[in-house]
Amino acid sequence: MLFDLRGRGRRRTVQVIYIGLAVLMVGGLLLFGIGGAVSGGLLDAIGISSGDGGSNGGASDAFTKREQAYAKQVKLNPQNATAWAELSRVRYQIAGQGDNYDQNTGQFTAKGQAQLATVAAAWTSYLALNPPKPDANLASLMVQAFGPAGLNNPAQATTAAEIVADARPSANTFYQLAVFAYAAGQTRKAELAREKAIELTPVDQRAALIKRLDEAKTQGVQASASAGTATVPTTTGG
Repeated sequence: MLFDLRGRGRRRTVQVIYIGLAVLMVGGLLLFGIGGAVSGGLLDAIGISSGDGGSNGGASDAFTKREQAYAKQVKLNPQNATAWAELSRVRYQIAGQGDNYDQNTGQFTAKGQAQLATVAAAWTSYLALNPPKPDANLASLMVQAFGPAGLNNPAQATTAAEIVADARPSANTFYQLAVFAYAAGQTRKAELAREKAIELTPVDQRAALIKRLDEAKTQGVQASASAGTATVPTTTGG
């Protein structure tokens, strides 16, 4: 992971960076409609109607049964990429249930983040099989799982955002990729995504886009500098 939070004083720095990143992403949502694949919100993204107040318990039970079924499939056949993808998806769905996710703040709770860790494990196993055409819909969910509201892992978010941008090239998806790549310190990838985002953005909106990208780049530079200069604790072997 890009940021080691064990260093003294680094936790607050990273929190500030990600608050800024969250503001950038919200600004992008308002101005550019970023994240259109999941623009209806977390529950819409995972196929749950927020208006169905009495069905959450049943939905949770159904998700749990599906999670168990796919977990069994990947245990029997670790090379089953489809099962790994579906396991990632259903675990993300579970992470959005009940007290795992705070609808008021738009943040995953500590319990939800623990569930997201299992999502990340399944997603990593899925990608390790090198699927020829990674699931872009699933990658959209992973962008949120690894984003500021979830696990705060910009490198993993960048990987997922790149899959989305490759499958759905647009100003929105390349902007999102650039923001995460800057945060992850992947400057070359960020600059390429920036160029594509600007190219695909209407001329009269480019100035606002460039301003937001510049802000994201500054955040990324500051994050990299902090990670590079902070003291990393040392340990001695036994």
